[in-house]
Amino acid sequence: MERAFGTLNDTLSGQPERRRCWITGGSSGIGRELAKELAAKGFVVAVTAREEDHIGMLIAETASLPGRIVAFPCDVTDEQGMANAVVAIEADLGPIALAVFNAGSYTQVAGDNLSVRKFRRTFDVNVMGIVHGLVPTVKFMRKRGRGHIVMVGSISAYFGWPTTAAYGATKAAINVMAQSLKFDLDKLNIRVQVMNPGFIDTPMTQKNGVRLPAVISSTCAAGRMMRGIETGGFEITFPRRFTLWLKVLGMLPHPLRHWFLNRMTGWGDRPLSFGRKPRQPI
Repeated sequence: MERAFGTLNDTLSGQPERRRCWITGGSSGIGRELAKELAAKGFVVAVTAREEDHIGMLIAETASLPGRIVAFPCDVTDEQGMANAVVAIEADLGPIALAVFNAGSYTQVAGDNLSVRKFRRTFDVNVMGIVHGLVPTVKFMRKRGRGHIVMVGSISAYFGWPTTAAYGATKAAINVMAQSLKFDLDKLNIRVQVMNPGFIDTPMTQKNGVRLPAVISSTCAAGRMMRGIETGGFEITFPRRFTLWLKVLGMLPHPLRHWFLNRMTGWGDRPLSFGRKPRQPI
């Protein structure tokens, strides 16, 4: 039986010292918009991104909101750096009540142009980037006997799409990680959620190279995420008119699903190597 957690608002209402959140990958896309949503609701939001990313612009844009945004720059692939960031946030801002592990990287991986480097980098950012923040954060939450963890996955975790051999594999790993940890985090009064959004109009998806259906804006996606965080539930997926249909598609026999995806994305009509002519045999 699932533990009866209250909503995020129930947990934080009347407790200003608990209105502390941490978002990784918060300088652009969904993370940036979600940080703004939280600041608008009065949260103090620690935002982590790499040094070269422009968190300062986000801070300036949100200066008039009830809450505030504070930069804690770090590369999520840096294990010690992430551990230090958690300690710094807890010391400077107060206990992290909500941690949103959003940082992600997408690199096209096609079967005719494989690269170990592309796989390693994607797993380092998308999977280990979560682990590096999750481990020290849960240690603090466990001591307090409460907390809220959100891991950002993707509908690409449901089954394989063209060019997502690395990215989709990491998102499937995130879903299984969240599912497995839920058994024990429930007992520690730490809520864990996984967000599986559909296709979002961000710089990452714009370089996908595949025709994408049901694309929504990052602002809309952040609003859906905020509602999911507030109301609860293990998996939050949106837009539901599209993602529920994908769950049905995932139950089809593989040959039929593979044929359908080829048609829907236009990938079946593409030549090898994204339009480059194959090399002539010597």
